[in-house]
Amino acid sequence: MAGVKVYTTGSCPYCRMVQAFLTKHGVEYDLIDVGNDREAAREMVRISGQRGVPVTVSGDVVIVGFDAKRLQEHFGALDAGEIYDAIIVGAGPAGLTAAVYCARKQMKTVVIAENIGGQAASSWVIENYMGFSTISGEELTRKFEEQVRGFDVRLELESVGEVRKEGGVFLVRTASGATYRGRTLILTPGKEPRKLGIPGEDRLMGRGVSICAICDAPFYRDRSVAVVGGGNAALQTAIEMTKYTNSVTLIARKAFRCDEIYFTRAEEAGIQVLAHHEVTALHGEEGLTGVTIRDNKTGEELDLDIDGLFLAIGLVPNTRFLGDLVALNEAGEILIDNDGHTNVPGIFAAGDATSVRAKQIIVAAGDGAKAALAAHEYLEELTGRPTEEQVICT
Repeated sequence: MAGVKVYTTGSCPYCRMVQAFLTKHGVEYDLIDVGNDREAAREMVRISGQRGVPVTVSGDVVIVGFDAKRLQEHFGALDAGEIYDAIIVGAGPAGLTAAVYCARKQMKTVVIAENIGGQAASSWVIENYMGFSTISGEELTRKFEEQVRGFDVRLELESVGEVRKEGGVFLVRTASGATYRGRTLILTPGKEPRKLGIPGEDRLMGRGVSICAICDAPFYRDRSVAVVGGGNAALQTAIEMTKYTNSVTLIARKAFRCDEIYFTRAEEAGIQVLAHHEVTALHGEEGLTGVTIRDNKTGEELDLDIDGLFLAIGLVPNTRFLGDLVALNEAGEILIDNDGHTNVPGIFAAGDATSVRAKQIIVAAGDGAKAALAAHEYLEELTGRPTEEQVICT
């Protein structure tokens, strides 16, 4: 397909997902780095109205972000309906580790995920993963992915719309209408960024409001931005943004809940810190021009003239697509035992979307391995291995 352009920045993990998707489907494209080419950045904004990457252009079709459904509809092909030993939903550290362990057990495996790396891919720097004193989330994710691609594992970049069980088979239907069938199901959907939930947020997403600073930071060179959040991720984002912007304001609804080292670094970087404040309104029509914040102690409100607002206010489990398939706790997390079993035989889970308390990359990876081994044991305990024809007829 001639004339396809992908606008990207060098540090954007979702841009790499678009490239991987197009390459897999044999689509030739031109890669345009708008992080280094300001004229190309202006061209991208003119075409799409976006100040965030990736943006894919094919003729009159403009696809904003890693929109797996639209990419599949425009460039992809539907699944042929094979039967897999394991379907893994999600490709963060838990899902990718599970894929390696399934492959080593000679299980026919497909991984279905809207992106590779999950939240780990959006981390500026990781300082607590064994084997690396420091490593970027993008680099660590790339190493995970390279190891998975070294095995006979099918990797599908698609968003999952529905999961259900029919007889002895689990069916996973994607947003584009493809259906995958498997004897076991390993759920590693991770978490997704929490939003403010105030008027104008969806309209201004990608037009001044961002949930991926590592993707969109180059668009805010020499501008003023604010970061919302009080945890380590927010502090890291604010610190990194000082490399691009004129000024950075850090806004936390309550007291800061971060490691002291990050708070010290933020002060040293000259970041304006506002604890016990929250954003109450967004301003701007075509793009963000400012925000209103409220002092939660005094009730006073203040308008800030900023060009960018980066959200780092926590995560919520990406489990809505499961419906009542498996048991969840009050937080929407998948309930599992020590070996990754859910309450449904044949369904296993791992990672940040589960009830495990420690939400760490290294914990997710270890639990992904345990879930894969439990899935293999489940298959071995079945009385005989049904043929593909027998499974389809159940």
